[in-house]
Amino acid sequence: MKLPIIKKLTNFIEEKDADFVHETIETLEMLSEIPSLKDEELDVIGELISNMYGAIEVQKLIDEGTPQKDALNQFMQRVMGSIDK
Repeated sequence: MKLPIIKKLTNFIEEKDADFVHETIETLEMLSEIPSLKDEELDVIGELISNMYGAIEVQKLIDEGTPQKDALNQFMQRVMGSIDK
């Protein structure tokens, strides 16, 4: 996951709507089922999906009243904590 991408997507969600991101995730998930995709291509699709889900989670924190910077930090700490386990 890349924090600058999550931040950009969070800004997009604030300006537009989370439904756009949800629909994009669905589209990417469908595309990932193409049997002829190379591993590298699947990795890129997976990374994009992860960043989009991350942005949705950060946006939920923001909607609950957490400032964007704090929401991003909390989310990344949670991600890093799950990796360390």
